[in-house]
Amino acid sequence: MAERLKSFAQQLLPGGKPIDAITAKHPDDVVITLAIRTPLTKGGKGGLKDTGVDGIVVKLLTQVTQRMNMDPALVEDICLGNVNEGKAAYYVRAAALAAGFPNTTAASSCNRFCSSGLKAVQDIANQISMGSIDCGLAVGCESMSTSGDRLSRPFHEDILKNQEACDCMQPMGQTSENVSDDFNITREMQDRYANESYRRAEVAQKSGWFDDEIVPITTTVKDPKTGEEKTVTLTKDEGPRYGTTFESLSKIRPAFPQFGNRSTGGNSSQVTDGAAAILLMKRSMAESLGQPIMAKFVGATIAGLAPRIMGIGPSIAIPKLLGKYNLSIDDMEIIELNEAFASMAVYCLNKLNIDHSKMNIRGGAIALGHPLGATGARQIVTGLSEARRQKKRILLTSMCIGTGQGMAGLFVNEQL
Repeated sequence: MAERLKSFAQQLLPGGKPIDAITAKHPDDVVITLAIRTPLTKGGKGGLKDTGVDGIVVKLLTQVTQRMNMDPALVEDICLGNVNEGKAAYYVRAAALAAGFPNTTAASSCNRFCSSGLKAVQDIANQISMGSIDCGLAVGCESMSTSGDRLSRPFHEDILKNQEACDCMQPMGQTSENVSDDFNITREMQDRYANESYRRAEVAQKSGWFDDEIVPITTTVKDPKTGEEKTVTLTKDEGPRYGTTFESLSKIRPAFPQFGNRSTGGNSSQVTDGAAAILLMKRSMAESLGQPIMAKFVGATIAGLAPRIMGIGPSIAIPKLLGKYNLSIDDMEIIELNEAFASMAVYCLNKLNIDHSKMNIRGGAIALGHPLGATGARQIVTGLSEARRQKKRILLTSMCIGTGQGMAGLFVNEQL
């Protein structure tokens, strides 16, 4: 404690900077020692289309036990972020046992829509910082091939009396068109942004930049016509579309013509299957075990906004998070902002005055795909990999969330 107080005192001396406070190292810091993900595959027709949430999770957790170089019994809790699978809590508990974790390792699931993976990281980190556990695993997973996110019935009549409550039922495509209309995000702006996302993803994949974040997943795929099954090993994301141009994107028909004409299948996030896992523990524990410290978890926060324009959530959550640490957007060196739709990505980019060269350097959900519950964790895995490549320290991640919320997380890369 005396050492930490001395460190804080030094940061408060004249000449000290807010960035020094978040990059300082303390024994009770929450750190990341492993961050991996599956390849992201096309929903309904890709390599994981016949592998449900339980199958994806057990395969990823098996990779975790093989790579973490420590006794699985030291992991006290596992939290799975997932949106559409009502039995996620059952699946993660059973998958953990099958993957080699002992029955003393607890497991649960959480759902904060598209930020569920980041929420899982926050939940585990908060437990560690509060002293409830010393080590935990956060996972995000979604099988969009086997589930949908639409409500099966309208809300109760007492809810429907409130307009904003009714707006929570708006399809995501409608909220994208609302953002386009309310803030004049033109079709051309969206297509040009999407084209850059595809270009970046193509460069990153061809350059092998994803190789250190993706683990191979062996599974079974069934031919929809013949029913024949074959075993495949997946090693690469299926979303990138090489050779995509602005001209080709501009020819795609609107995806939601009943709501507007600016959002298309080319400038919206892809329907995708996939998962990511992040191992967290106290710095003192990591050092005693000889674990590689990849990054420090600094903090995360949530913010609400009008459901009908839910996509601009990062423009609310990011300033809120940065304000807690007296930081500015210019202090951020790598930014992963979810591209649910080009409309919201363009708005947030401009509203927050983000240097685009720092944001989604390897492409985002438009080019890579958006497995809902996984993306919040996937962004951390990808962002830390890019931070290592560039030898940058500060990683900011952010999500827009259906029903009108935004979430943001802050991390310090320590593998320079």
